[in-house]
Amino acid sequence: MDIRAILIGLAFALMWSSAFTSARMIVADAPPLYALSLRFLISGLIGVAIALALGQSWHLTRGQWRAVVIFGITQNALYLGLNFVAMQTVEASLAAIIASTMPLLVALFGWLILREKLRPLAVAGLVAGFAGVGLIMGARMTGGVDLWGVFLCVLGVISLTVATLSVRVASGAGGNLMMIVGLQMLVGSAMLIGPAMVLEVPEVNWTWQLAGAFTYTVLVPGLAATWAWFLLVGRIGAVKAATFHFLNPFFGVAVAAVLLGERLGVFDVVGVLVIMAGILAVQRARLG
Repeated sequence: MDIRAILIGLAFALMWSSAFTSARMIVADAPPLYALSLRFLISGLIGVAIALALGQSWHLTRGQWRAVVIFGITQNALYLGLNFVAMQTVEASLAAIIASTMPLLVALFGWLILREKLRPLAVAGLVAGFAGVGLIMGARMTGGVDLWGVFLCVLGVISLTVATLSVRVASGAGGNLMMIVGLQMLVGSAMLIGPAMVLEVPEVNWTWQLAGAFTYTVLVPGLAATWAWFLLVGRIGAVKAATFHFLNPFFGVAVAAVLLGERLGVFDVVGVLVIMAGILAVQRARLG
């Protein structure tokens, strides 16, 4: 893995993890599904415009269209939609911790459903990772946590796991990388606007915090992080790229603590370190 891949991976992990904090800011002043649908619409149109300016085409291969549809529905509409709704009552740090278990769930589902073999190191990583989650959840529940919001976060990360298992090589983009990024955003927007119109009242409390968080979410986690992920997978492969997910628990709680002032207990810190070790062990086993 070269230095450029490492830098891209670090940038992706930080941008991806920061999305939970900006989402928490957004849903404090705006209905989550409307906000997310609008975010995907703007990000998607910008992405497609950039792609066309770069000479890219929307005449994609069947595999590329499959990736656009699957990721647009499972990653954007379901995973992020559920998380945005959940973060009306769940802290950004907890949502980030739950979402960071995705590499663990990919390994677990791959073993249970696809009958993939797990090395002893991977088994140890799974046990450690879920033990870390249990440690954090146990401490949070004694202090009071919205179980419905946690349930939505869990459904969201399962959806992201399904997306990852369905499209193992997300980079089959050739020269149309930005076009694929933009189109899957538009799919997410189209899937969310219906539920938003049925379930939500479009009332917005216009604040500078909302404007800043929304703009950041559109440009950074929305476009830049997605583009970085596809670029990273294309450079080093999906398995090696997924190794950078081990940083997400740390970045997620750190950004939430700095920008939102969310307090972290001893069990949170220990749990995050255990989860990071578990994810790293699982990914190292897959690389072996």
